Amino acid sequence: MRPGAPPPTRSRRPPLGPTPRYAVIPRWGLVDKIAAAGAAPASQTRRGPSAATVRTTLFVNTVVLGIAALVYVVRYVLLIINRNTLLNPLVAGAAVWLSVLAGVAAILAVIGCTVVLTSWLVTRRAAAFAQHRRREPRPAWALWAGCLLPPSVAVAAAATFAIGVLLVDGRPGWTRMAITMACCWLPLGAAVWVLVYIVELAKIEGHYTQLRELIWGWWLAWLVSIAISVFATATSFAREAQGIGNNTVAVIAAYLVALFAVRVTGRLFDAFERKPIARPAHRWIVVTGDRSPTPASAPVGGLAGEEPAA
Repeated sequence: MRPGAPPPTRSRRPPLGPTPRYAVIPRWGLVDKIAAAGAAPASQTRRGPSAATVRTTLFVNTVVLGIAALVYVVRYVLLIINRNTLLNPLVAGAAVWLSVLAGVAAILAVIGCTVVLTSWLVTRRAAAFAQHRRREPRPAWALWAGCLLPPSVAVAAAATFAIGVLLVDGRPGWTRMAITMACCWLPLGAAVWVLVYIVELAKIEGHYTQLRELIWGWWLAWLVSIAISVFATATSFAREAQGIGNNTVAVIAAYLVALFAVRVTGRLFDAFERKPIARPAHRWIVVTGDRSPTPASAPVGGLAGEEPAA
Protein backbone atom coordinates (compact mmCIF):
# COMPACT_ATOMS: atom_id res chain seq x y z
CA MET A 1 0.00 0.00 0.00
CA ARG A 2 1.15 3.58 -0.73
CA PRO A 3 1.91 5.45 2.51
CA GLY A 4 -0.08 8.54 3.39
CA ALA A 5 -3.63 9.59 2.72
CA PRO A 6 -5.55 8.04 -0.13
CA PRO A 7 -5.52 9.91 -3.45
CA PRO A 8 -8.42 12.30 -4.03
CA THR A 9 -11.32 11.00 -5.97
CA ARG A 10 -11.59 12.26 -9.52
CA SER A 11 -14.64 14.35 -10.27
CA ARG A 12 -16.56 13.17 -13.26
CA ARG A 13 -17.16 15.75 -15.99
CA PRO A 14 -20.79 16.43 -16.77
CA PRO A 15 -22.00 15.47 -20.21
CA LEU A 16 -21.34 18.09 -22.88
CA GLY A 17 -24.70 17.75 -24.47
CA PRO A 18 -25.54 17.55 -28.14
CA THR A 19 -23.12 18.85 -30.77
CA PRO A 20 -24.08 22.42 -31.82
CA ARG A 21 -25.34 22.88 -35.32
CA TYR A 22 -25.15 26.17 -37.31
CA ALA A 23 -26.94 27.16 -40.44
CA VAL A 24 -23.89 29.27 -41.51
CA ILE A 25 -20.21 29.28 -40.58
CA PRO A 26 -19.58 31.37 -37.42
CA ARG A 27 -17.56 34.53 -38.09
CA TRP A 28 -16.41 35.47 -34.61
CA GLY A 29 -12.71 35.11 -33.81
CA LEU A 30 -11.56 34.73 -37.40
CA VAL A 31 -10.12 38.28 -37.67
CA ASP A 32 -8.32 39.80 -34.67
CA LYS A 33 -7.46 43.48 -34.97
CA ILE A 34 -4.91 44.14 -32.24
CA ALA A 35 -3.26 47.56 -32.18
CA ALA A 36 0.47 47.38 -31.52
CA ALA A 37 1.56 49.05 -28.30
CA GLY A 38 3.06 52.44 -28.91
CA ALA A 39 2.33 52.41 -32.63
CA ALA A 40 1.53 55.78 -34.08
CA PRO A 41 -1.61 56.22 -36.17
CA ALA A 42 -1.19 56.16 -39.91
CA SER A 43 -2.24 59.79 -40.16
CA GLN A 44 0.61 60.91 -37.86
CA THR A 45 3.48 59.03 -39.52
CA ARG A 46 5.58 61.10 -41.90
CA ARG A 47 6.25 59.73 -45.31
CA GLY A 48 9.34 60.97 -47.07
CA PRO A 49 10.90 60.09 -50.40
CA SER A 50 11.97 56.51 -50.87
CA ALA A 51 15.58 55.46 -51.33
CA ALA A 52 14.95 54.77 -55.01
CA THR A 53 13.59 58.31 -55.49
CA VAL A 54 16.62 59.87 -53.82
CA ARG A 55 19.06 57.79 -55.87
CA THR A 56 17.23 58.65 -59.08
CA THR A 57 17.35 62.35 -58.20
CA LEU A 58 21.09 62.18 -57.52
CA PHE A 59 21.68 60.35 -60.79
CA VAL A 60 19.67 62.93 -62.75
CA ASN A 61 21.68 65.72 -61.10
CA THR A 62 24.93 64.00 -62.03
CA VAL A 63 23.87 63.72 -65.67
CA VAL A 64 22.56 67.29 -65.90
CA LEU A 65 25.64 68.84 -64.28
CA GLY A 66 27.95 66.77 -66.47
CA ILE A 67 26.13 67.87 -69.62
CA ALA A 68 26.18 71.50 -68.48
CA ALA A 69 29.94 71.38 -67.85
CA LEU A 70 30.48 69.82 -71.29
CA VAL A 71 28.38 72.54 -72.95
CA TYR A 72 30.46 75.26 -71.34
CA VAL A 73 33.69 73.50 -72.33
CA VAL A 74 32.49 73.59 -75.95
CA ARG A 75 31.58 77.25 -75.49
CA TYR A 76 35.08 78.03 -74.22
CA VAL A 77 36.60 76.24 -77.21
CA LEU A 78 34.41 78.33 -79.51
CA LEU A 79 35.57 81.49 -77.71
CA ILE A 80 39.19 80.53 -78.41
CA ILE A 81 38.39 79.87 -82.07
CA ASN A 82 36.51 83.16 -82.31
CA ARG A 83 39.64 85.11 -81.43
CA ASN A 84 40.99 84.65 -84.98
CA THR A 85 38.04 83.25 -86.94
CA LEU A 86 34.53 84.58 -87.33
CA LEU A 87 32.00 81.98 -86.24
CA ASN A 88 28.92 81.06 -88.20
CA PRO A 89 25.88 82.91 -86.75
CA LEU A 90 24.01 79.62 -86.35
CA VAL A 91 26.89 78.05 -84.41
CA ALA A 92 27.28 81.13 -82.20
CA GLY A 93 23.54 81.32 -81.52
CA ALA A 94 23.33 77.61 -80.78
CA ALA A 95 26.25 77.88 -78.32
CA VAL A 96 24.61 80.78 -76.49
CA TRP A 97 21.20 79.16 -76.22
CA LEU A 98 22.60 75.77 -75.25
CA SER A 99 24.53 77.46 -72.46
CA VAL A 100 21.38 79.18 -71.23
CA LEU A 101 19.34 75.96 -71.36
CA ALA A 102 22.09 74.00 -69.62
CA GLY A 103 22.29 76.62 -66.87
CA VAL A 104 18.52 76.63 -66.30
CA ALA A 105 18.41 72.82 -66.27
CA ALA A 106 21.28 72.67 -63.77
CA ILE A 107 19.59 75.19 -61.47
CA LEU A 108 16.29 73.31 -61.55
CA ALA A 109 18.03 69.96 -61.00
CA VAL A 110 19.97 71.22 -57.98
CA ILE A 111 16.85 72.82 -56.48
CA GLY A 112 14.90 69.60 -56.91
CA CYS A 113 17.73 67.55 -55.43
CA THR A 114 17.96 69.87 -52.42
CA VAL A 115 14.22 69.65 -51.78
CA VAL A 116 14.21 65.83 -52.02
CA LEU A 117 17.23 65.46 -49.74
CA THR A 118 15.79 67.89 -47.19
CA SER A 119 12.52 65.95 -47.14
CA TRP A 120 14.47 62.72 -46.63
CA LEU A 121 16.46 64.31 -43.79
CA VAL A 122 13.32 65.52 -41.98
CA THR A 123 11.68 62.10 -42.27
CA ARG A 124 14.83 60.22 -41.28
CA ARG A 125 15.36 62.35 -38.19
CA ALA A 126 11.74 61.92 -37.09
CA ALA A 127 11.97 58.14 -37.48
CA ALA A 128 15.34 57.95 -35.69
CA PHE A 129 14.20 59.96 -32.67
CA ALA A 130 10.93 58.02 -32.50
CA GLN A 131 12.83 54.72 -32.58
CA HIS A 132 14.88 55.81 -29.54
CA ARG A 133 11.74 57.15 -27.81
CA ARG A 134 13.04 60.68 -27.82
CA ARG A 135 11.38 63.89 -28.93
CA GLU A 136 12.64 65.62 -32.09
CA PRO A 137 14.36 68.76 -30.72
CA ARG A 138 13.96 70.79 -33.93
CA PRO A 139 10.70 71.57 -35.72
CA ALA A 140 10.28 70.74 -39.37
CA TRP A 141 10.23 74.38 -40.48
CA ALA A 142 13.64 74.95 -38.83
CA LEU A 143 15.12 71.98 -40.72
CA TRP A 144 13.75 73.24 -44.03
CA ALA A 145 14.94 76.80 -43.38
CA GLY A 146 18.41 75.71 -42.29
CA CYS A 147 18.87 73.56 -45.40
CA LEU A 148 17.37 75.81 -48.09
CA LEU A 149 17.77 79.46 -47.06
CA PRO A 150 21.59 79.93 -46.72
CA PRO A 151 22.60 78.88 -50.27
CA SER A 152 19.53 80.51 -51.82
CA VAL A 153 20.18 83.83 -50.09
CA ALA A 154 23.87 83.72 -51.05
CA VAL A 155 23.23 83.13 -54.76
CA ALA A 156 20.37 85.66 -54.80
CA ALA A 157 22.63 88.29 -53.20
CA ALA A 158 25.35 87.63 -55.79
CA ALA A 159 22.88 87.90 -58.69
CA THR A 160 21.38 91.11 -57.27
CA PHE A 161 24.82 92.68 -56.89
CA ALA A 162 25.83 91.70 -60.42
CA ILE A 163 22.65 93.14 -61.91
CA GLY A 164 23.10 96.32 -59.90
CA VAL A 165 26.68 96.77 -61.15
CA LEU A 166 25.54 96.14 -64.72
CA LEU A 167 22.83 98.80 -64.45
CA VAL A 168 25.17 101.38 -62.91
CA ASP A 169 28.27 101.37 -65.12
CA GLY A 170 28.57 97.87 -66.59
CA ARG A 171 32.22 97.42 -65.48
CA PRO A 172 32.41 94.98 -62.55
CA GLY A 173 35.96 95.06 -61.17
CA TRP A 174 37.88 92.66 -58.97
CA THR A 175 37.39 94.86 -55.92
CA ARG A 176 33.63 94.74 -56.30
CA MET A 177 33.78 91.01 -56.88
CA ALA A 178 35.69 90.61 -53.62
CA ILE A 179 33.07 92.68 -51.80
CA THR A 180 30.34 90.50 -53.33
CA MET A 181 32.06 87.32 -52.18
CA ALA A 182 32.48 88.72 -48.66
CA CYS A 183 28.81 89.70 -48.48
CA CYS A 184 27.66 86.33 -49.79
CA TRP A 185 29.78 84.43 -47.30
CA LEU A 186 27.64 85.88 -44.49
CA PRO A 187 24.49 83.87 -45.39
CA LEU A 188 26.71 80.89 -46.18
CA GLY A 189 27.83 80.97 -42.55
CA ALA A 190 24.30 79.87 -41.65
CA ALA A 191 24.89 76.68 -43.67
CA VAL A 192 26.51 75.26 -40.55
CA TRP A 193 22.99 74.25 -39.47
CA VAL A 194 22.94 71.60 -42.18
CA LEU A 195 26.09 70.10 -40.69
CA VAL A 196 24.51 70.21 -37.23
CA TYR A 197 21.40 68.38 -38.45
CA ILE A 198 23.42 65.60 -40.09
CA VAL A 199 25.72 65.20 -37.08
CA GLU A 200 22.73 64.92 -34.74
CA LEU A 201 21.21 62.26 -36.98
CA ALA A 202 24.44 60.26 -37.09
CA LYS A 203 24.85 60.48 -33.32
CA ILE A 204 21.29 59.39 -32.54
CA GLU A 205 21.75 56.42 -34.87
CA GLY A 206 25.07 55.55 -33.25
CA HIS A 207 27.55 55.68 -36.14
CA TYR A 208 28.93 59.20 -36.11
CA THR A 209 32.46 57.93 -35.45
CA GLN A 210 32.47 55.92 -38.67
CA LEU A 211 30.97 58.75 -40.75
CA ARG A 212 32.83 61.74 -39.28
CA GLU A 213 35.26 62.23 -42.18
CA LEU A 214 32.58 61.61 -44.81
CA ILE A 215 30.17 64.11 -43.21
CA TRP A 216 32.76 66.87 -42.93
CA GLY A 217 34.02 66.24 -46.46
CA TRP A 218 30.45 66.39 -47.79
CA TRP A 219 29.76 69.69 -46.03
CA LEU A 220 33.00 71.31 -47.21
CA ALA A 221 32.37 70.13 -50.78
CA TRP A 222 28.96 71.81 -50.86
CA LEU A 223 30.31 74.95 -49.21
CA VAL A 224 33.05 75.32 -51.83
CA SER A 225 30.55 74.54 -54.58
CA ILE A 226 28.18 77.29 -53.45
CA ALA A 227 31.06 79.77 -53.12
CA ILE A 228 32.28 79.08 -56.67
CA SER A 229 28.70 79.34 -57.95
CA VAL A 230 28.37 82.73 -56.26
CA PHE A 231 31.58 83.91 -57.93
CA ALA A 232 30.45 82.62 -61.34
CA THR A 233 27.07 84.35 -60.92
CA ALA A 234 28.66 87.63 -59.87
CA THR A 235 30.98 87.67 -62.92
CA SER A 236 28.40 86.48 -65.45
CA PHE A 237 27.60 89.98 -66.74
CA ALA A 238 31.05 90.77 -68.13
CA ARG A 239 31.11 92.30 -71.64
CA GLU A 240 34.75 92.21 -72.70
CA ALA A 241 36.24 89.09 -74.25
CA GLN A 242 38.63 88.34 -71.39
CA GLY A 243 35.87 88.73 -68.80
CA ILE A 244 33.57 86.39 -70.73
CA GLY A 245 36.34 83.80 -70.97
CA ASN A 246 37.12 84.06 -67.25
CA ASN A 247 33.44 83.67 -66.40
CA THR A 248 33.16 80.63 -68.66
CA VAL A 249 36.05 78.97 -66.83
CA ALA A 250 34.44 79.86 -63.49
CA VAL A 251 31.14 78.31 -64.59
CA ILE A 252 32.90 75.11 -65.71
CA ALA A 253 34.63 74.89 -62.34
CA ALA A 254 31.31 75.50 -60.56
CA TYR A 255 29.61 72.66 -62.45
CA LEU A 256 32.48 70.24 -61.86
CA VAL A 257 32.67 70.99 -58.14
CA ALA A 258 28.88 70.68 -57.88
CA LEU A 259 29.11 67.33 -59.67
CA PHE A 260 31.70 66.18 -57.13
CA ALA A 261 29.48 67.39 -54.27
CA VAL A 262 26.54 65.41 -55.64
CA ARG A 263 28.67 62.28 -55.81
CA VAL A 264 29.79 62.76 -52.20
CA THR A 265 26.15 63.28 -51.23
CA GLY A 266 25.29 59.94 -52.82
CA ARG A 267 28.03 58.24 -50.78
CA LEU A 268 26.74 59.80 -47.57
CA PHE A 269 23.16 58.81 -48.37
CA ASP A 270 24.20 55.20 -49.05
CA ALA A 271 26.13 55.15 -45.76
CA PHE A 272 22.95 56.08 -43.88
CA GLU A 273 20.75 53.73 -45.87
CA ARG A 274 23.02 50.74 -45.22
CA LYS A 275 21.88 50.83 -41.61
CA PRO A 276 18.09 50.68 -41.31
CA ILE A 277 16.61 52.47 -38.33
CA ALA A 278 14.47 49.58 -37.09
CA ARG A 279 17.36 47.09 -36.88
CA PRO A 280 19.93 46.95 -34.06
CA ALA A 281 23.37 48.37 -34.62
CA HIS A 282 25.20 45.29 -33.26
CA ARG A 283 25.08 41.61 -34.02
CA TRP A 284 25.16 39.45 -30.90
CA ILE A 285 26.85 36.05 -30.83
CA VAL A 286 26.99 33.36 -28.14
CA VAL A 287 30.32 33.24 -26.30
CA THR A 288 31.23 31.03 -23.31
CA GLY A 289 31.81 32.80 -20.03
CA ASP A 290 35.47 31.89 -19.38
CA ARG A 291 36.33 31.02 -23.02
CA SER A 292 38.24 27.98 -21.72
CA PRO A 293 38.56 24.97 -24.02
CA THR A 294 35.98 22.30 -23.39
CA PRO A 295 37.58 19.17 -21.84
CA ALA A 296 37.52 16.11 -23.97
CA SER A 297 34.91 13.53 -22.96
CA ALA A 298 36.08 10.24 -21.47
CA PRO A 299 35.91 7.18 -23.66
CA VAL A 300 32.75 5.15 -23.40
CA GLY A 301 34.57 1.92 -22.72
CA GLY A 302 36.00 3.13 -19.37
CA LEU A 303 39.26 1.75 -17.99
CA ALA A 304 40.97 -1.20 -19.49
CA GLY A 305 39.74 -4.52 -18.14
CA GLU A 306 36.39 -3.16 -16.83
CA GLU A 307 32.90 -3.49 -18.13
CA PRO A 308 31.31 -0.42 -19.79
CA ALA A 309 28.69 -0.31 -17.02
CA ALA A 310 31.41 0.09 -14.39
